[in-house]
Amino acid sequence: MIIIIGIILLLINCFLLFISIRKKAKTYKVFAFYLFIMAIIQIASFVTSKLKINNIFLTHFYFVIQFLILSYFYFLLLIDLKQKLLIKIITPLVLTSLIIYYYNYPLDFYIFNPFEIFITSLPLVIYTTFHLYNLLNQDKKFYYINLGLLIYLFGSTLVFLTGNLLLLIEGNYVFDIIWSFNEYIYVVYQLLILKDIYPLSKQWRPSLK
Repeated sequence: MIIIIGIILLLINCFLLFISIRKKAKTYKVFAFYLFIMAIIQIASFVTSKLKINNIFLTHFYFVIQFLILSYFYFLLLIDLKQKLLIKIITPLVLTSLIIYYYNYPLDFYIFNPFEIFITSLPLVIYTTFHLYNLLNQDKKFYYINLGLLIYLFGSTLVFLTGNLLLLIEGNYVFDIIWSFNEYIYVVYQLLILKDIYPLSKQWRPSLK
């Protein structure tokens, strides 16, 4: 039930953002695209799980696409040139590392890959921390979205990093409990996104950026 609530909130956020971004800054459009892609992956994951189809391979698309889109989002959002340079350096390094890894270990595409999860999530945690720091002297733009993403990245990364280990535990109750935690923090993440987006849906004027 909780995962359905998360998907519904995600779809609501997609709708509200898409009707609000025509005259908004590029950062809003990039984030709207991120939500749209995540909605497709979440729905595909939900449907395949209901059909009892192994959908672990979807996690690879989830983490890599999330990393790429949000890296670009923060590249546009962050104003410090050193922070932008770090994103320009980290992004190709992460992609190159993943290509080399899967070339050498192609079978890991069918399991939770701790290496992939770590190197695609850690940079995003760094970027969200950068933005929180920058907000000390800026308008609170994307404050709740950034805070929600930081909370979700910490929680979901721990869940996915332990995914393979949990699957080995006899019985599914531990895995179900941990996975439920991931679903709850996802709902929190979507609610925080909604807090930032809802006021935009009531405003039909261009942003200053």
